[in-house]
Amino acid sequence: MTLKDVLRYGVLIVCTAQGVSAFAQVSAVNSPPAPASNASDSLADTAHGETEERFAAHGQMTFVEQATAPFHDPYSGANSLSPGVGAETFDLTLFLGARLWSGAELWINPEIDQGFGLDGTLGLAGFPSGAAYKVGRSHPYWRLPRLFIRQTVNLSGASETIEADANQFAEHPSANRWVFTIGKLAVPDIFDANDYAHDPRHDFLNWTAIDAGTFDYAAESWGYSVGAAAEWYQGQWTLRAGVFDLSSVPNSEVLDPGFHEFELLGELEHRHELGDQPGKLAITVYDNRARMALLRDAIDLAALSGENINDALVSVREYRSRAGVSLDLQQQLKDDLGLFARAGKAGGNVEIYEFTDVDQSISAGLSLKGKRWERTDDTVGIAGIINTISGIRERYLNDGGLGLLIGDGKLPHPGPEQIAETYYAWGLRSWAQLTLDYQYVINPAYNSDRGPVSIFAVRVHAQF
Repeated sequence: MTLKDVLRYGVLIVCTAQGVSAFAQVSAVNSPPAPASNASDSLADTAHGETEERFAAHGQMTFVEQATAPFHDPYSGANSLSPGVGAETFDLTLFLGARLWSGAELWINPEIDQGFGLDGTLGLAGFPSGAAYKVGRSHPYWRLPRLFIRQTVNLSGASETIEADANQFAEHPSANRWVFTIGKLAVPDIFDANDYAHDPRHDFLNWTAIDAGTFDYAAESWGYSVGAAAEWYQGQWTLRAGVFDLSSVPNSEVLDPGFHEFELLGELEHRHELGDQPGKLAITVYDNRARMALLRDAIDLAALSGENINDALVSVREYRSRAGVSLDLQQQLKDDLGLFARAGKAGGNVEIYEFTDVDQSISAGLSLKGKRWERTDDTVGIAGIINTISGIRERYLNDGGLGLLIGDGKLPHPGPEQIAETYYAWGLRSWAQLTLDYQYVINPAYNSDRGPVSIFAVRVHAQF
């Protein structure tokens, strides 16, 4: 995509913003208020003297240009990162919502995408761009990543304020409530969320910064799944549970049509205050049930039969489980400074199904608003990440095995993949940001023979 294309799409999204925002405002004025099923629902909708909107429209555009600097590259394989290459991605999304009945919202997100990640989104377990999917095209193409219904059932407690945003109406639900979501969406829309490191359109770019590296969440190659989740809010606690469809085979563009391959999820979150500063801590667990291979079985079969180890991996797949657990900390330190930290572990003897090649991961970082230098719409972030894999996965890769994203053909000298990322986001307008991002990777794809790697990125983002 050329700069001319980016500008053309930028004009398109601004024009769209003016049109659909006006439509949403007119609809809110002309539409009668939604009927309330009970007193608590009515109070949540009409408290604070606000007019309830029946329809909502938001949109966003994100363009990311990313490149690697030259680095030490004595050998490479099918899934290796290349020195001195660049790639770009572009996406344009509408977030269209409608209230169905009391407490119920329908959201649909039509999207246009274009581009690829570096080396076709290969070469690093901590892949450097969350704006890149595992698939891509040279020309713009249309997709529907989300189509879901959310139902809120108020129980008791004082009303809270939720601001209007993409896929979210302005709401005043009770503190104690149920929230049910069903349809097509991204599992991290609900699980493993963090205000400081979770959105590659606004904050960090690295996959293992925006989510726990071990969180092998259900998704097709674009990162979305079909399923349902329930959330129970009680005071400072929230309990979440969900079930989502896995791909038909690992890392596939197609979800399993029969829901035979699926993921079970649970999350417990506690919100707290430390020194009058808000924070939260969550523990997330998952269990993937699907046809997966034990890595040792693949290694043994390849050694015994002479079969290529990647073909052997497919041959030994059986229906089994791979589970993982992660911790997610979000802590405000000052009104302009926040901390995030994650740690996770998952089964190291089974092939990874959907996300990326990580068995243990730890990450932490800081996010600082520009208030101190009179740039309140600016943000600077810094993060450190350490990803590791099991000994048996190292052996599999050294025998020529390919992971979801990595595989240099051999791995004689493994080491932890260590990543530092920093970014500066300029608030050009209230609706537009320009970000410069830099990542430094030691032992890319766990290979101490290659690298270290410097990766540079420019991100242009607009939203309404």
